[in-house]
Amino acid sequence: MFSGFSISVGLVILVLGCYWLYRVVKKRIEAKRKAKYFKRNGGLLLQQHVSSNEGAFDRTKIFRVTELDKATNNYNKNRILGQGGQGTVYKGMLSDGKIVAVKKSTLVDESQLGHFINELVILSQINHRNVVKLLGCCLETEVPLLIYEFIPNGTLYHLLHASSEDFQITCKMRLQIAAESADALAYLHSSSATPIYHRDIKSSNILLDEKYRAKVSDFGTSRAITIEQTHVTTCVMGTYGYLDPEYFQSNHFTEKSDVYSFGVVLVELITGRKPISPTKSGGWISLAYEFLSHMETSCLSDILDARVVEEGKEEEFIAVANLARQCLRMNGKLRPSMKEIAVALDGIRSQKLPISKDTHYGETKYVINEISDIHRAPSRAKTFSSNNGAGSSRSIDVQPPMLYTF
Repeated sequence: MFSGFSISVGLVILVLGCYWLYRVVKKRIEAKRKAKYFKRNGGLLLQQHVSSNEGAFDRTKIFRVTELDKATNNYNKNRILGQGGQGTVYKGMLSDGKIVAVKKSTLVDESQLGHFINELVILSQINHRNVVKLLGCCLETEVPLLIYEFIPNGTLYHLLHASSEDFQITCKMRLQIAAESADALAYLHSSSATPIYHRDIKSSNILLDEKYRAKVSDFGTSRAITIEQTHVTTCVMGTYGYLDPEYFQSNHFTEKSDVYSFGVVLVELITGRKPISPTKSGGWISLAYEFLSHMETSCLSDILDARVVEEGKEEEFIAVANLARQCLRMNGKLRPSMKEIAVALDGIRSQKLPISKDTHYGETKYVINEISDIHRAPSRAKTFSSNNGAGSSRSIDVQPPMLYTF
C-alpha cells in the first residue's frame, strides 16, 4: 500500500513538474518572440526617441500585448468598429476604464517598418483639437498595433450617406465640419514642426465626436517631409473618386494633392452625393466630374442637396461651391493652400469676408476633359492597376468605406 501511495505521489509530482516546465518554456518562447517583434518593429529606436525627447512623448504610451488582448476581449468580432484593406479597428477598454480604438493591420510590409517609428514619432507630437489623438502603440506583435482615442459618432461618410431619417446633418453642421477639417489639414501642412501630407483625405477618414466635431484620422499612408521638399515621388495610392488627376499622371504628391481630395469632400457636403456612383455600363463616374459639369453649364442647383437649398443661404453654398471648384483645378499650382481654404471657410461661416469667386472659368471645361477618363472607372473592381510609362504600379481603393476606419 505504501509503495502504491509513493508511486501515486511520484506521478503527481512528475505531472506537476512537467506542467511547470511546459509553462516556463512557453513563457520563454513567448518572451523571445515578443522581444524579436519589439526589436524588428523599431522598439529600441522608439525608446531612444522617448529618452531623448521626454516632453514630446508625454501623451504616447508603449502598450503591452496582454493589455490590448484584454482590452479587446482577444479581438472579439463583436468589438469591430470597422474594416478595410489595411486592417481592422477594434473598440477596447483599458484597465482604467478608458475607451480606445485599436488598429490591427493586416498588411506586413517589412520594407515600410523602417519608416514606422519615424512616422510614429511625428504623429505622437501632433496636438490639434481636430486630429484624432494617437495614444500609443504596441510593438510586441508581428504587425505593430496603433491605439487611438475613441470617437463615438462614426464617420462623415456614414452621416452623409448612410444615416437614418431620424437624424439629418444640418447646413450649420456641414460648414462647421468643413471648417474644422480644413483647419486640421492646414495645421498638418504648415503649422506642425514637420509638414505632413495626409494622402488619403476622404469623408470616411473624418470622424465625428460626441458633439459632431470633426476629427481627421487615418495617417496610414501619410508622409512627413522636410521643409526643403516640395513633393513626394511614390507609387500612386489613394481612394478612387478623391484622387488628384495631376498626382495620378505624374506620381508626384504635393500638398495640393490633399487640397484636391478635400475639394471632393466639400462637394460631398453640399450635394449629399457619394464620391463615386455606378453607371449603366457597370463602371463608375466620379462626383468631381459631375460637379464640374454642372458648374460649367450653370446648373449648380440641380446637383445640390435639397436640405442645403432649403436651409442654407444662397451666398453660402455658392461660396462653398466656388471654393470647391478652385480645389478641383487640374493645375495644382492654381489651387488654394489648405490655410487659404481654412480662412475662406471661417469667413463663410462668420459672413465677415467677401465670397470667394473663381476667376478661372475657362479652365473648368479643360479640367472636365482632362479628368473624365481618369474619373470613369472601367469596372467595380476592388483595385485597378495602371502604368504611367515609368513602370509604377497604382493601387487605388474603389470600395465604399466602412462605418469607422483608420
